[in-house]
Amino acid sequence: MATARQRIWGWWFFDWASQPYNTLLLTFIFGPYFAETARGYYMGTGMEEEAAKAAAQAYWGFGLTIASVIVAVLAPILGAIADGTGRRLIWVWIFSIFYVVGAYGLWWVMPGGEASTLVWAVAFFGLGFIGMEFTTIFTNALMPTLSDHDDIGAISGSGFAFGYLGGLLALILMLALFAENATTGKTLIGIDPLFGLDTESREGTRMVGPLTAIWYVIFMIPFFLWVKEPKMPAGRLHVGAALASLVDLLKSLRFRKSLAAYLGSSLAYRDALNALYGFGGVYASHVLDWSITEIGVFGILGSITAMFASWVGGRLDRRYGPRFVIGWSIVVLILVCTVIVGMTRESLWGIAMDPASNTPDIIFYICGGLIGAAGGPLQAASRTMLVRHTTPDRATEAFGLFALSGKVASFISPFLIAVVSHYSESARIGISPVILLFLIGLVMLIWVNPKGEQP
Repeated sequence: MATARQRIWGWWFFDWASQPYNTLLLTFIFGPYFAETARGYYMGTGMEEEAAKAAAQAYWGFGLTIASVIVAVLAPILGAIADGTGRRLIWVWIFSIFYVVGAYGLWWVMPGGEASTLVWAVAFFGLGFIGMEFTTIFTNALMPTLSDHDDIGAISGSGFAFGYLGGLLALILMLALFAENATTGKTLIGIDPLFGLDTESREGTRMVGPLTAIWYVIFMIPFFLWVKEPKMPAGRLHVGAALASLVDLLKSLRFRKSLAAYLGSSLAYRDALNALYGFGGVYASHVLDWSITEIGVFGILGSITAMFASWVGGRLDRRYGPRFVIGWSIVVLILVCTVIVGMTRESLWGIAMDPASNTPDIIFYICGGLIGAAGGPLQAASRTMLVRHTTPDRATEAFGLFALSGKVASFISPFLIAVVSHYSESARIGISPVILLFLIGLVMLIWVNPKGEQP
């Protein structure tokens, strides 16, 4: 029988196990690798380089859009079914398979100029992305059962800090031992990729898929050993009743103004943040011409600041409440995005810079550190804010609705970025919609009760 402390540690290990999907695949290794591959394909069809960059970013955006739509449609329904049956862990098992298969499948995304390569890349990534999102919903739903509400903020913040530490170590491992520099064929520490991986076919970089999958399988063991279903009456699977329960929850939002405002706010700001994560590495590749190794170092910096800031944010959450943490995090991210959209290697909002200097790189490194420092606490405080608006027996349904609110903007934000990138033919300007989404989230936060619906 696991102790209360073991249950918390087991729950934290999900963050540790799953974080590499965001760190390695979405943002810092596979995302930029896909950008390189897609850019090469489009240039091979006769496109100019800038147009090819924008087309590659648009392709990635439409792929994320499709995966996010699937999550948005199914998340609240599955959440309601899970609460109705009292079964959550079985769904964690099911979607963990999606995660592992999708991540491992990226090994077969070969460099080159074939359209089928791009299709399979997005398909495998989307499968794993769906698995990650759904396992997150069901593990988050277990959070209210871990401790008293007063400690949830600190537990959530520490969980994100622990997860970012796992993602950081996985990223360092990837850069030091596997990911090759496209020019030299060496890893970050100047060695050939392990196991004799072929640099010509980018096997070192493609190893990111199997590494992410194996990492998840190993480090989910403590979760499955120590985290058990809460003692609740077991129900029967009844889809009709689950859907009716979900409809009742949606109708109740008319009378739950704080929850409705919070779902609307989080709809905007969480997925603006997801867009930053999803396109940050692609932006660095296209706008600053960074290599995957340079983007990886950028990721290390962001992960370090996110790790420490998440821990501090959890303490601030416990003292001042999650709304305070969310609001200030959004303000920081708005300022960072304004800098990013206005920057090229030649200028920053009209202020000239020497393109041969390190100034643009330094500015972007600072932006990366601030994104991590604001993004980590923002995500941790977001799930504690939702806990203040639900009860343990309705938690999965609430987190499913939370995922729906996020995924509405999650498929809108990559879609907007894809459209703006396509028509502006600029990867830099294509990022601009996230500023508007952050502003909407900040304004709607005004109507959220700092204490939620807790007495």
